[in-house]
Amino acid sequence: MGQESPPEPTDEEVAWSPERCLSVTIRGPWGHFRRVEGNVVKQTYRIIPRTTVAGLLAAVLGIERDGYYDLFGPNGSRIAIQPVSQIRTLNMPMNTLSTADSDLTSVNSRGKLTVKFPNPTHLRQQHNYEVLVDPAYRIDIALRDEGKYHELRETLAAGKSHYVPSLGLSEHLAELEYHGEFEIQDGPTEEIISVDSAVPNAVENVVPEPDSRCQVEESPGFMEADSGGRTTTAFTSYVYNPDAEALRVKNVETNTVDGRTVVFV
Repeated sequence: MGQESPPEPTDEEVAWSPERCLSVTIRGPWGHFRRVEGNVVKQTYRIIPRTTVAGLLAAVLGIERDGYYDLFGPNGSRIAIQPVSQIRTLNMPMNTLSTADSDLTSVNSRGKLTVKFPNPTHLRQQHNYEVLVDPAYRIDIALRDEGKYHELRETLAAGKSHYVPSLGLSEHLAELEYHGEFEIQDGPTEEIISVDSAVPNAVENVVPEPDSRCQVEESPGFMEADSGGRTTTAFTSYVYNPDAEALRVKNVETNTVDGRTVVFV
């Protein structure tokens, strides 16, 4: 009696190393990526979080909220983020209306479709928002799902988007500049390497330089849907140069895309 064949490995068990990626620059006059920790001033992340990149690209594809987490999950995607302009912020006071259930007004409450919106007669609340000024990031994205990858490539190449893309808040509209599709090549092999992108999860690998600034922040990296909507399942720590210049690192696996040295996560 012959031996049974071993079961086919799952997607999670198969190492995935993409050969090509799409590259697009996302920019706008303003941006705000709300930090998860609370503060009197509503602070923003400096580097666009990976989860925000996933949501923005899902909007381009027309995928509904909470419907794209597996597509952009750790086993289905690779993303590199490079700031391409100096990162600047300012505090901007904004008047807002409460969106708590007790402060919402229903329209057509007896019909089949009910719409709720903030009561415009209520007093506004003033909050200070820390906003990014003229933010711009070059994003390199590879998807394991070939169908969605080709769909994203064709949509970006056509200059189209199913939903209006934004840089965090919906009023901060974003402009997308598609650069094309590029081969993902192995990066330099020297001991110390200059990296153009933000470097994920490698704080201890940075080689400090006297004339180069370096900052670190931790932001949501991956999400999954749950009964309450969505939950962050992992965070990513990014090391970056706020002047949009390269960082010197050691013992970091890098790739070359369109002549640039980047690190995917």
